[in-house]
Parts: sequence; structure tokens; C-alpha cells
Amino acid sequence: MTFSIGQRVSGRITGIQPYGAFVSLGGHRQGLIHISECHCGYVKDIHDYLKVNQEVDVVILDIDEFTGKISLSIRCLEHLDLEAPAPEHQHRHYWTNHHVAIGFKPIAENLAGWKAEASQRLQHERTPS
Repeated sequence: MTFSIGQRVSGRITGIQPYGAFVSLGGHRQGLIHISECHCGYVKDIHDYLKVNQEVDVVILDIDEFTGKISLSIRCLEHLDLEAPAPEHQHRHYWTNHHVAIGFKPIAENLAGWKAEASQRLQHERTPS
């Protein structure tokens, strides 16, 4: 089976370590759910959420092309409701104003001042008191 980032797949947990759970994805392919990706929020003990031989649905976060390691996440699915209909009107908030075409001009205008300020701070930190 060919895997791709963002793909939703099913697998079986084959082993659990303090840092994460190993998931068999079929054939000889295996992925890892890092402890931070097994549940939203703080996870003190991964055994509270996952058990060996448990069937899980996961999302592929990353595939290391050199080593073939696959990073998986359950957390990505916790707030994903695929059955919910899309809202008729969805407000999108943009952090930029598309009517203003200033581009990188503010950065270019302030860059010299920022560099001078950083240089002064660095000199101040190096000067013994």
C-alpha cells in the first residue's frame, strides 16, 4: 500500500513505549503515534488512552523518505467530524488585509533599526557589570 501525508488509515497497536505507540499499518509497514499525538492536551500515561492490539484510526503526519518512518496522529481526528454537513456560510478571518498592497515594505523600512537594537542588546549583555 502506498501512503501519503494527510491520509487517514486504520491499524493495530503492536507495542507501547513511554514515548509513543507503534502501529502496524499492514504488510511490513509500521508507524509511530508519539505520546503528544495520542490525545489533545497533556498525556501523563499513554496507557490511559491506548492498549496493545487496539484497532485505531490515524492520520499520517509525516513520512521520512530516507528511513521510511511514518509519524501518525490520533489527535488530528478528535475534533474532525466527517459526518457534519458543511455550513452554508463560513466566515473566513484573514490576518492580512487583501486591499492593502504594502508587501514587505514595512519590514524593509524597520530592518536597520531592528538590527541596531539587537546589536546594542548584545553589546550590553557582553559588557560586565
